[in-house]
Amino acid sequence: MGGWPLLFVGLLFWASAWGLTSSLAALSPASKALDRLLSIAIPALFGVTILVLWELIVRGLNVPPVLLPPPTAIGSEIADSTHLLWADFVQTFLKAVIAGYVLGCGAGFLTAILIDRSPFLKRGLLPIGNLVSALPIIGVAPIMVMWFGFDWPSKAAVVVVMVFFPMLVNTVAGLNAASAMERDLMRTYAASHWQSLLKLRLPAAMPFVFNALKINATLALIGAIVAEFFGTPIVGMGFRISAEIGRMNTPMVWAEIAVAALVGSLSYGLIALLERRATFWHPSIRKG
Repeated sequence: MGGWPLLFVGLLFWASAWGLTSSLAALSPASKALDRLLSIAIPALFGVTILVLWELIVRGLNVPPVLLPPPTAIGSEIADSTHLLWADFVQTFLKAVIAGYVLGCGAGFLTAILIDRSPFLKRGLLPIGNLVSALPIIGVAPIMVMWFGFDWPSKAAVVVVMVFFPMLVNTVAGLNAASAMERDLMRTYAASHWQSLLKLRLPAAMPFVFNALKINATLALIGAIVAEFFGTPIVGMGFRISAEIGRMNTPMVWAEIAVAALVGSLSYGLIALLERRATFWHPSIRKG
């Protein structure tokens, strides 16, 4: 079955899924466990709906696979190419992204702590940070490849550049988030700068720090993948996307995109979970 009958089936499925999702979203369960289950079930149902509609529309309209392959073709490609996808994941994420993410975020956090007591450095460095953040990655990546070679260290260097200043700017803003009354209270207790920093200002800055960590979690992966377009060994997510799109093997390209999206989402979710544990006292966490 194809053509308009398949599109009609897709329309019926969309209407049914929409009604079910709306009904679930309108529920207000008294149990916290059921509420948590609904918070997982609704996005999962929405995602399945998108995939099924994608499949039915592509097959119903006979869209060429080179333009947009159906999800089943992408899933088949993932199943048949797990060894390649794993090698690309190791090269791009486990080597370049993690190394660059840790170094860049750590350096940005420590730099914010060090310049916190210097208004001159804060006023001089933060505008430079905004300038560097606006630099196009397609201009930075080739330079890093020339400096650090074709392997993963050059991609990690690109990630460091991309995540350093978001962490720096957010941490500096967070260190100034404590109210004047709270700072006055610490001064009445004769607290030193480091005591005030550790017991008041750093805890107050944690929501800002985790905000930067969540932003950088996806930014780092994007930076490493794009950097691989400009020189890399014959392995890596960016290399695979660039090579396979040249061969018109779009199912493999979408398989790499799916892996990257899954890894980025899991990284973001892990940091969000750590944020809930570390900033349980914050009103946004208590209300959630």
